[in-house]
Amino acid sequence: MATGGRLRQLLEANAARRAADAATPGLGTKLARLRAWQSARLRRTYADLAATPRYAAAVTYFVDELYGGADLAPRDRDLRRAAGALQRMLPRAALQTLEDSIELELETQALDAALAATLPDDLPLDAARYALAYRRSAPRIARVEQLAAIVRLGGELDRLVSKPGLGLLLRLTRVAAEAAGLGVLQGFLERGYAAFSATRGAEEFLAVIQARESQLLERLYADDPLALEGLAP
Repeated sequence: MATGGRLRQLLEANAARRAADAATPGLGTKLARLRAWQSARLRRTYADLAATPRYAAAVTYFVDELYGGADLAPRDRDLRRAAGALQRMLPRAALQTLEDSIELELETQALDAALAATLPDDLPLDAARYALAYRRSAPRIARVEQLAAIVRLGGELDRLVSKPGLGLLLRLTRVAAEAAGLGVLQGFLERGYAAFSATRGAEEFLAVIQARESQLLERLYADDPLALEGLAP
């Protein structure tokens, strides 16, 4: 599939996913609770990296904008309007990375919806209930593939910021993007560029994510009590 066609297809699938979740009674409340809980867990897990100036922005970008803690619907509206222009203006590697970030978000939304649907309606979310829903809602391979996609996307972003001219291109398009009502999208791209530029090489950052999330994943599927320690506030 041509790159521009893939972007439009992913955006349509993402919009359809959001609409389906919104139309499912009670799911929206559960998803909001789940995502807030997961975002808080990620911030605890990576508090040491967030406290390092080199990695602080990258942690925030992953938790809030790639993981999906923020409301990304406005960004997607901008993307649908600008898909043709992005196909013409962005280097192919940058467009590929943008598409991969949306594909990851689509995969994460599906896993989150399945997990949220497994949670009890009338009980608070805690580590034990989360662990049980995590195991029941998706096969282990789906979580392994999600983690691989996260690390792979991080590697793409790391390589992308090393390419000459991309930062200048983003600065040059800022005024035009804001004038065209695409400020949300422009901000998303600029924050990603700035976050990974600040790492000065994200190999260590990505290796820590791979190691910690893999260990937690395996403990959760093994029903290991140590997993609850990794999830607890």
